[in-house]
Amino acid sequence: MNWVGHAHATLERDGYRLSAPRSAVVESLADLGCSVTVKEIADHLRARGSDVGVASIYRTLELLDKLRLARRVDAAEGVARYEPIDPSGEHHHHMVCGRCGEVRAFEDSELERAIERLSSRVEYVVDTHDVTLRGECPACRAAS
Repeated sequence: MNWVGHAHATLERDGYRLSAPRSAVVESLADLGCSVTVKEIADHLRARGSDVGVASIYRTLELLDKLRLARRVDAAEGVARYEPIDPSGEHHHHMVCGRCGEVRAFEDSELERAIERLSSRVEYVVDTHDVTLRGECPACRAAS
């Protein structure tokens, strides 16, 4: 099952109505994928001819976060970003350019193994994690 199907099934299972605006936000988040803002979702919806209000987008994203279908990404730019959570548990992390704000996803199996080793040595049960690396992207570095 793809993420949209998984999200719809979870929403219905948990007693939430699949309204047209809610479904449109779910589908837009799936289309846009990694680390998107409410404005990007609103622009995407508008381009598709769907007029979903910003308040509805925020409410839907908060609900998706609560149900662990999506997560809020902290890119430290003062703007909330969201992305779908893969039901398989597969995930990635982010690099953020401190100059232009570009957010780029990355995966690293050695980092994942290091986090697993750490979780076996601490008293906490680690059920989720996210890593954000901050620095300068290649374009900004080249422009310096």
